[in-house]
Amino acid sequence: MKKSLLLLPGPVTVAQPVLEAMARPLINHRDAEFGELLDRVKSALAPVFGTQSDILVCGSSGTGGLEAALVNCFSPGDVLLSCSVGAFGERFASIARTYGCAVESLETAPGVALDPAVLAACLDADGDRRITGILLTHNETSTGVQNDMRALAPVVSRHGALTLVDSISGLGASEFRMDDWGYDVVVSASQKAFAAPPGIAMIAVGERAWKAMAAARIPRFYFDLGRARESKRAGQTPWTPPISILCALDVALARYHAEGMTAVWERHERYARAVRAGLEALGFTILSQPSAHSVTVVAAFPPEGVPAASFLKHLRERYGVVLADGQGKLHGKIVRFGTMGDVREGDLLGAIGAVELALADLEVAATPGAGTAAAIDRLSTARSFDYAR
Repeated sequence: MKKSLLLLPGPVTVAQPVLEAMARPLINHRDAEFGELLDRVKSALAPVFGTQSDILVCGSSGTGGLEAALVNCFSPGDVLLSCSVGAFGERFASIARTYGCAVESLETAPGVALDPAVLAACLDADGDRRITGILLTHNETSTGVQNDMRALAPVVSRHGALTLVDSISGLGASEFRMDDWGYDVVVSASQKAFAAPPGIAMIAVGERAWKAMAAARIPRFYFDLGRARESKRAGQTPWTPPISILCALDVALARYHAEGMTAVWERHERYARAVRAGLEALGFTILSQPSAHSVTVVAAFPPEGVPAASFLKHLRERYGVVLADGQGKLHGKIVRFGTMGDVREGDLLGAIGAVELALADLEVAATPGAGTAAAIDRLSTARSFDYAR
């Protein structure tokens, strides 16, 4: 089997012990053994979300988790403010429109994070409180932008609208304090910073959201979080869960906590810093602004005259390094280099070295070794963290 170095914004490279967990014999999802598995997963997730509220798991992608959050909290005609910083924030808004919500948009330029002062001005102008919900993105993989959720929290709190946060590619890779910061619903997924296979969405629901759900009128069935909450009390899920993926997530979370949350945050930040330095040394232009850099994905424009799509194809086919193309309006214009998953410093340096080779194949002028030297400089000036295997 041909093996590639996967450095995507997700899915990510998964460690062998996590993969092996999926080969365990299946168990009865209506029995106590499954209830114990579910409890372990939720207990491991609670400190990462920073919450004592309910955490529900759903057999779906992260997008399914976003849909679940929306359909349970709102009614057709509700006015929602979408604060998009990229394609996945726009997807969140599209889900809301699909179910009949009236979506108003507060957008930023590509590569720019949401400014708390701009958001405050927008919400202050809503004197009659028409806006009932605010859609936020913690980390946007399409642009390599990360919002400062701590700074945004008091702004949305003053307004009082329900806050739904897409933290699919942010949770686990950087600090999040759902309860302390006052966010109502936070959605994440298994295939990002937790370095597990795709297939599980995790949804943390606060008390204000549960109250809103009692009055919400958008129809739902599979994504009914009220049913999920009732099943959770019995140590079950309402529908047949992806048992094998939950087993893998259980192992992945144990590895995550063995390393330590702070160490994981610092590892992702250090890796992203090294990747940015390496790419810049090779003539790439980083899309995200200095105050808005994501720690889980670096988005960058290739050197002038290098088509992103053909460069990515050559890098994958010749050197086995898999990076991502742009999304939406940035398709074919940028490359996206992920830092999540079971990757080490040597993997990053090998990938940047492959980028150098691919550029040389395409006859792009670059100083040999400049990218890896810049990345090594960033890696060697920061503390090294052990990733429990």
